[in-house]
Amino acid sequence: MQEAGLMSKQPGSHRYKHAKSERLDIPNLLKREFSVIAPNRVWCGDITYIWSGSKWSYLAVVLDLFSRRVVGWSLSDKPDAELASKALDMAWEQRVRPKNVMFHSDQGCQYSSRKFRQRLWRYRITQSMSRRGNCWDNAPMERLFRSLKTEWVPATGYLTQTQAKKDISYYLMDYYNRQRPHQANDGLSPVNAENRLKSVSGIC
Repeated sequence: MQEAGLMSKQPGSHRYKHAKSERLDIPNLLKREFSVIAPNRVWCGDITYIWSGSKWSYLAVVLDLFSRRVVGWSLSDKPDAELASKALDMAWEQRVRPKNVMFHSDQGCQYSSRKFRQRLWRYRITQSMSRRGNCWDNAPMERLFRSLKTEWVPATGYLTQTQAKKDISYYLMDYYNRQRPHQANDGLSPVNAENRLKSVSGIC
């Protein structure tokens, strides 16, 4: 590269704030109990970053822990409470406004913000948070993002945010939810795992 006069161009750092203190007012109610007996009992949420064009984009996802099904997501150039709230809004509508849901996340400022907590209160959703610095407390989300980035997202990122939205939407809502087998579902995709529950329980 030196002989050819080439220089490496690296993406800039992403703007993501980590928790600086423990949130004692929002306990870890989930306590790594990742086996859930039915849909809409526990949702998990998290935010990751994706390179698109000449900057970072931020992806918020909501996962139903029962089947590991993606029920909500949002992509933006800002990792703020609005991003997390939009993903939650999508999940709330997609799942037909369920009751008695627990929402678990890490201690990111987006999830501890007043805006997001008010949204949870409006939907009557109980909040749970990982302990500070314990990424395994939200392991299913870490696994989803690892699969997305290693199986799907191009190594050089996307050319535009529009391209990123289209491609990530297909991965999450079609391939991941409907086609990809999941070890936690005995090899079934999330949609097929939920359909199996309906056929066994007689739920329509």
